[in-house]
Amino acid sequence: MSFRYDIRLSGSGGQGLILMGIILAEAIGIYDGKFVSQTQSYGPEARGGSSKAEVVLSDTEIDYPKAMSLDLLLAMNQKSCDDYYMDLKNDGILIVDSTFVNQVPIQKAFRIPFTRIARENLKREMVANIVALGAIAKLTTIVTPKAIEAAVMARVPKGTEKLNRDALKAGMNAAMKAQKASVPQMLSERVDEDT
Repeated sequence: MSFRYDIRLSGSGGQGLILMGIILAEAIGIYDGKFVSQTQSYGPEARGGSSKAEVVLSDTEIDYPKAMSLDLLLAMNQKSCDDYYMDLKNDGILIVDSTFVNQVPIQKAFRIPFTRIARENLKREMVANIVALGAIAKLTTIVTPKAIEAAVMARVPKGTEKLNRDALKAGMNAAMKAQKASVPQMLSERVDEDT
């Protein structure tokens, strides 16, 4: 049985989801050396419309490139969270941008304010997608931090390297905080199940 991991990065046009998908796929495929496919789609109204990028990784050749049952869903706005959370596997990971997602439909989710971190800490809202990539690298084992950094550096415009490196670090730090916050919550759920 081969290993397959399905990821959907979703939100609205203009949030940099397509670039995120490309960077994540390149990090996994080129720098970490795994089999990977990447697809994307966006609504007719590119800015503000729905946008999603999917990345599938595997240890063997990928026969179907679209994400089917999700191991990881990133929702950068409420609509994408509402539209796609049903596609998550039972043990799948939901990561939301809590700047825009107020209602999280499942208990087990990481709430990280990517856009607020980009706006307030880095003074550039446009790097929220890179903050989110840093968080994904920390919250999962699908990509190494070294590979994600190399892929980001290969894609970002000249002169923005420091900003993007800081955005990645900010995402990783926020993810560590989110992990610590969710551990007590998950432990208390286990206690409830046992009683």
